[in-house]
Amino acid sequence: MEPITAATIATLAFTKVFEKTIEKFTEAALQKMDELRKKIFDKFRGNVKVETALRAAEKGSKKDLDTVAAYLQVLMHEEPLFADEIRAIARDIKAGEKQDNSTMTQINQDNARGWQTKVDGGTAYIGENTINQAPPNS
Repeated sequence: MEPITAATIATLAFTKVFEKTIEKFTEAALQKMDELRKKIFDKFRGNVKVETALRAAEKGSKKDLDTVAAYLQVLMHEEPLFADEIRAIARDIKAGEKQDNSTMTQINQDNARGWQTKVDGGTAYIGENTINQAPPNS
């Protein structure tokens, strides 16, 4: 399992804002996202700069989400118990992500070439094409 960074945690907390397809998550995971976002808000209560960035991130500002992640990284370093607590919530959210277990069938005849792929972000090498896309929740 990949390490759960401050950026991952911030992204998970605001997935409902940025992700158009929240159907990828179970209802329990969506509730955990709310819990995670509330814990982050509560922890930074009184810090005007972070509260401003949190409110802007809630409205869809990617730049402010990056700012929140930076502040969260420092806080996680300074308060390991809080870091462990929010990492546990983030793991629960990741566990509630629905998996695509669909199958694909392709029939090639004669000299035809074909590629079937399922890509969930990252770099995909499909046939003779390279597609670069940020992974979800990054």
